[in-house]
Amino acid sequence: MATQKAVFPRDAGLQARVLLTIFLLGLLYVALFVVIVQAGAGLATTVVILGLFSLVQLFFSDKLALASMGAKEVTPQQAPGLHAMIEKLCIQADLPKPKIAVADTDVPNAFAIGRSRKSATVCATTGIMRRLSPSELEGVMAHELAHVKHRDVLVMTIASFFASIAAIITQFGFFFGGGHGDDDNPSFAIVLLVSFVVYILSFFLMMALSRYREFAADRGAAIVTGRPSALSAALVKISSAVEQLPSRDLREAERLERMNAFFIVPVRVKSAVQALFSTHPPMEKRIERLQQLESQLQGTTA
Repeated sequence: MATQKAVFPRDAGLQARVLLTIFLLGLLYVALFVVIVQAGAGLATTVVILGLFSLVQLFFSDKLALASMGAKEVTPQQAPGLHAMIEKLCIQADLPKPKIAVADTDVPNAFAIGRSRKSATVCATTGIMRRLSPSELEGVMAHELAHVKHRDVLVMTIASFFASIAAIITQFGFFFGGGHGDDDNPSFAIVLLVSFVVYILSFFLMMALSRYREFAADRGAAIVTGRPSALSAALVKISSAVEQLPSRDLREAERLERMNAFFIVPVRVKSAVQALFSTHPPMEKRIERLQQLESQLQGTTA
C-alpha cells in the first residue's frame, strides 16, 4: 500500500507575519535604492560585486557549511537507518530525497542546506543520533526537510542581499568619510544615514523572519510525522544536552556558533534579553506551539 503524502497546511497567522516581514524588508530596500538613485551615488559596481558574492554564497555555502562541520556524505550502506527514515519522510512530504551527511561531533544538532529542493543536503551529528529515540530523530529530520520544502536557504539569502549592500555602504562611509566630493552636496551623507538605518532595521527584521521560519518548520515537521510531542521532546533533549556538554565540547560549540542559523537548536542557549537578536524563537514558545498542535491533532482524530 502506498504511503500517504502529508499536506503542509498553512498557519494563517504565521504566514501573515512572514509576509509582513518580507514586505517591510522590501520597503526598506526600495527606500534605500530611491535615495541612492536620487543622490546620484555611483554604487553600480558595489551592487554587481555583492551580487556575485551572493551567487557564490548561494551555490557554494552548502559545501562550506559541511566543511566547517567536518561532515561527510553517507551512503545507504553506511547509514541505512538514517537513509530509510529520510526516504520515508520525503515520500510523505512529497520531496525528492536529498543528500545525507553525518558530522562526527558530540554536539547534538542537525541542519539542512542547499539552494533548492533538488540540491539539498540534510546533516545530523553523531551526538544527536546517539541521544534521541527513533521517533524524536524522525521529528528533527522532518523539521530539516520542512526547511527544504519551504526553500528557506534561498529565501534568507535573497533577504540578506540588500542588507549586505546597506552594510557595505555604511562601512564605506565610516571608513572613508564619503570621499572628496562637493562639500555642499549632502547626497553621500543622506545615503550613509539611510543605509545605516536600513542595515539596523533589516537586521531585526531578518532575525524575526528567521524565527518565523523556525516556527513554520516545527509545524511542518509535526504535520508530516503526526507526532508534535516527539519533536518537542527532541528539542528539550537537545537543549539540555548542549547545556550539559563538558568544557571541551563547549569550546567546539563556540567554534560552531556561526552555524547557529542553520541548526535546529542554537549551540548556545539565549537569555530573554538576547532573544531579539536570535535566529531562533525561545524554546518555551516552540514547545508551547507544538503542544497546541498536539491538542489540535488529537481533537481531529478523536
